[in-house]
Amino acid sequence: MAISLSLTVNGKPVTAEVEPHTLLVQFLREQLRLTGTHVGCDTAQCGACTVHLNGRAIKSCNQLAVQCEGMNVTTIEGLTAASGNNGGNGELHPMQAAFRECHGLQCGFCTPGMVMSAAALVAEKPGLTEADVRAGLDGNLCRCTGYHNIVKAVLEGAEGMRAGAAASAT
Repeated sequence: MAISLSLTVNGKPVTAEVEPHTLLVQFLREQLRLTGTHVGCDTAQCGACTVHLNGRAIKSCNQLAVQCEGMNVTTIEGLTAASGNNGGNGELHPMQAAFRECHGLQCGFCTPGMVMSAAALVAEKPGLTEADVRAGLDGNLCRCTGYHNIVKAVLEGAEGMRAGAAASAT
């Protein structure tokens, strides 16, 4: 028995029919074709499926799509458009740019979840330290790196997000 679901995804209203047991990650990937959200472990351990739900980072592999009724979901595809830093003009979000500049990715599988977690972490605590980054990304796993460049990228991305917020305020 399908259930009607209405929510906002990456700033656009979406209405769809879903089975009650459909996970948010399945809905995003299979019905909306937003494949930047990755399925890594299916147990909320790796963070590859991290998205923002009403501005908060969540692991979409253990969230039912129907629980998101009326909510706002932002995926990695919508991060640029959702940022107030560039008005959705196609430029990378400051966190995405920092991951590229600091070599905070290797194979790229964990990167969307890392970027989404990092952006939410910085939004919650703009003046974060290296220790804050390491603690805040504890639920995101990368099998390729030693995390040094990821932490460096998050700190640089935080600077970019603060600069963008300051520019938007003026």
